Amino acid sequence: MPASERQKMAAGEWYCCLDDELDHLRRQARMAVHAHNTLPPNERGAIAPALRALFAQVASNVFIEAPFHCSYGINIVLGERVYFNAGCTILDSGRVTIGDRSMFGPGVQIYCAEHHRDAALRGQGIEIARPVTIGNDVWIGGGAIILGGITIGGGAIVGAGAVVTRDVPAGATVVGNPARIR
Repeated sequence: MPASERQKMAAGEWYCCLDDELDHLRRQARMAVHAHNTLPPNERGAIAPALRALFAQVASNVFIEAPFHCSYGINIVLGERVYFNAGCTILDSGRVTIGDRSMFGPGVQIYCAEHHRDAALRGQGIEIARPVTIGNDVWIGGGAIILGGITIGGGAIVGAGAVVTRDVPAGATVVGNPARIR
């Protein structure tokens, strides 16, 4: 039996994002994100229950400011004391793993999907999901963009507005577009 588009996405193979099952999963994520973003803060707490239930794994003491957006949620793993400031986006077609005590400034974006370079295939919704792994004690400055397939080592700093196109070694500071070690 051929693999489903969801199975191909999870396996890191080329898949079609214009798929009924994937569309259903994205609708579920939109509902959980909407609940998180519209609940009064005293009802939402650190993370709305619907959003917490959506994630693959989330520690009890994660804090996500509203607004927040993710595409699936089911591919997100958050360690202890992870903090997201307002306006962060995770397009999690691939697995996104974020280590303990990592902090994200406002407007940080993580993009796992890479659309096909062939225009005809891209027009058919063909893409591939690349995982993102962020170590413990990482600080990502406001407005930074992290592309799919990237690993950021523990204790690293990504400067505000940086576009991370390559792995970042543990303890390094990167800035700029594309991000370079400073």
